[in-house]
Amino acid sequence: MRLVIARCSVDYVGRLKAHLPLATRLLLVKADGSVLVHSDGGSYKPLNWMSPPATLRVSSPEDIDLELGVTEQWTVQSAKTDDRLIINIHEQLHESSHDLGVDPGLIKDGVEADLQRLLADQIETLGSGFSLIRREYFTAIGPVDILARDASGATVAIELKRRGDIDGVEQLTRYLELLNRDPLLAPVRGIFAAQQIKPQAKVLANDRGIDCITLDYDAMRGVDDSDSRLF
Repeated sequence: MRLVIARCSVDYVGRLKAHLPLATRLLLVKADGSVLVHSDGGSYKPLNWMSPPATLRVSSPEDIDLELGVTEQWTVQSAKTDDRLIINIHEQLHESSHDLGVDPGLIKDGVEADLQRLLADQIETLGSGFSLIRREYFTAIGPVDILARDASGATVAIELKRRGDIDGVEQLTRYLELLNRDPLLAPVRGIFAAQQIKPQAKVLANDRGIDCITLDYDAMRGVDDSDSRLF
């Protein structure tokens, strides 16, 4: 990964147009070809970016840009569209490169891992006639927690969270878009399952045609005797 801190302006040109005026920013150039532009705020989200596959070309600025103080121009060209990210660098303050190696991927916390195992063993919690295809069904953008079939034989992708929020619904939406391109699996519907699901996540899931199910972790583990409860 290459990290560059520079005073720069940024233009996105293509299906959409966006401009970031001159300011000091962090530029991340990843090994997968993506380029991200960050400020010192806004949490984890970049101000602008180009997703892979893409190519980065560094060139000398034209005379008119030289007069404006540009010392170097980056053009990040998408391989799939005509979209371009143009970064005009006025001053480079820092540069470093680091080999991060192969990332092992996200390791779920104990509760999410247990939920996945328990739900796979108790797949009919989702409905009568459900059957397990497999846990951790790998795709090009990451593993689907559980892939199953419902009573009608249709494929169902299940995303599990301890606390379900909008990001989890968005994650499942991306999986569904990819899985539904596979004629051997399509049509694939989604279930968003969690111990707690935020109201905003339920609204978004409903809008996307995704079912929401709240899981009782203690009952699934067999430590909550529901028959002995008063309420």
